[in-house]
Amino acid sequence: MGENIAKNKKAYFDYFLEEKFEAGLVLKGSEIKAIRAGRVNLKDSFIRFVQGEAFLFNAHIGRLETTHHFYAHEERGSRKLLLHKKQIAKMIKAVEKDGYTVVPLQLYFNDRNIVKIQIAIAKGKQLHDKRNDLKEKDMKRDVERAIKDL
Repeated sequence: MGENIAKNKKAYFDYFLEEKFEAGLVLKGSEIKAIRAGRVNLKDSFIRFVQGEAFLFNAHIGRLETTHHFYAHEERGSRKLLLHKKQIAKMIKAVEKDGYTVVPLQLYFNDRNIVKIQIAIAKGKQLHDKRNDLKEKDMKRDVERAIKDL
């Protein structure tokens, strides 16, 4: 994995991540420029399957002021994900199970400077699972502080 652009921290908190995949994105030139400028937010984004193809919805890619309105893109539009048929079939099969979904984790440039998105098959966490995660995080932070003070 190369240079990280945007990370969906909420996904790590709200879901148990089962299996991760790397996918390409179908983007316009104005979207690539905005991504290079760091104008991306994956917080409320999600992935749906439409007619056997995967799409990223609700990911915010802001417009640059220098982009001409004729070439401007839709900020929260749907974007097609490029995956192998077997991967899509695996994800659709998982989503049909109860409580499973596919979430975007992070957007990054790979080593050949191409925009990729990491997605994962995930199962939603219950409230008590989230509380346990917060307790573990607090305990780990306290231990690190204690070690640092020694």
